[in-house]
Amino acid sequence: MSAHDFTFPALEGGDINLAIFANRALLLVNTASACGYAGQFTELQQLYDDLGERGLMVIAVPSNDFGEQEPLSEGEIAQHYRNELGLTFPITGKQQVVGAGAHRFYHWVHEEAGEAAAPRWNFHKVLLDPQGELAGVWPSSVSPQDAEVRAAIEAVLPG
Repeated sequence: MSAHDFTFPALEGGDINLAIFANRALLLVNTASACGYAGQFTELQQLYDDLGERGLMVIAVPSNDFGEQEPLSEGEIAQHYRNELGLTFPITGKQQVVGAGAHRFYHWVHEEAGEAAAPRWNFHKVLLDPQGELAGVWPSSVSPQDAEVRAAIEAVLPG
């Protein structure tokens, strides 16, 4: 099993099947608009702008699991993330990322890398290589622009 076996509902309809991103590096980040780390939205967009053409795909996974910091409805999330924040990368529908009801992808991450890989707060980052294997996990406090994160992403970019 790899991450390519998972599908998320897309925020704006349809599905985001991770298999369509085979041969790309994927960075999935659980997000929340009212979080103190929300400044990372800009950093994620910059990372996508910088490395998207080289094979990076960023996917936002809105979640209200931590501190109820994503209180917006899915329609409001779409408005805020797209129009106010200017995000151009894929966004899933609102998801649970911890606990028994967490999306299966997050159960898989936990099984692959242990308890330390489970999200502990908003803006937890999960990097997947082009084969859909786990390549890195970073907590909320680590910026998407951190040198370690960027080096790990560049190491798994295709080509």
